[in-house]
Amino acid sequence: MTRLIAVASGKGGVGKTFVSIALAQALAERGRRVLLADGDLGLANVDLQLGLDPALDLGAVLAGRATLAQASVAHAAGFAVLPGRSGSGGLAELGEAGVARFLALLRTAAADEVVLDLGAGIGPAQRRLAAAADVLLVLVNEEPTSLTDAYAVLKLHARDAPLGRALVVANNVADEAAGRRAHAALDRACRGFLGRGCAWLGTVRRDPKVPAAIRAQVPLLTRHPGSPAASDVRALALALLTAEVPA
Repeated sequence: MTRLIAVASGKGGVGKTFVSIALAQALAERGRRVLLADGDLGLANVDLQLGLDPALDLGAVLAGRATLAQASVAHAAGFAVLPGRSGSGGLAELGEAGVARFLALLRTAAADEVVLDLGAGIGPAQRRLAAAADVLLVLVNEEPTSLTDAYAVLKLHARDAPLGRALVVANNVADEAAGRRAHAALDRACRGFLGRGCAWLGTVRRDPKVPAAIRAQVPLLTRHPGSPAASDVRALALALLTAEVPA
């Protein structure tokens, strides 16, 4: 069965698209069939980070002008990409029926894993997509605003999907200890106000190779496979594929 892994953040600039791309490649390296879907329904940029110029996109699929397979692009890094559609107010305001159709299409993908790069924020479309995911990865860094916004995402996810599975990833932090501190602060807030903690998946360390790969429009694991951040993302993928992920 296809597993839907949604990647979210309360605010922009936390590195959500980078983590989505790198995680898709790391899962593909493990032999999984992976579809990376750009679910940022207003400011899509997966295609930009990968240097793609797609003829078809998510908008064409939702409008019925193309199938999911026709709009998906095979990437040399071993995964397929369903590009989003940047600057489309219609997609940004996708209603409940449209979100349901989008999710149904993703579930039909010829993939073991669908990595869904959600738009930042807590709008209705983002919340519906997050609630339907099998696993929700919530990105956070050391900034207070990032922690506050991540808490908002977790709070609403607990309301929208009481039995849902959300895991915290600290991205672009100095080291593992810094990531653990960010998670601990978020976990305390969740326990204090929601009555339950937030599970931890791992850390992606701050690494100058990451912006270099983004500027080159090449996936990190291809351009800098031995970099610290690449090692960290591979560890995230392994945890998602094993019993190391908290229940």
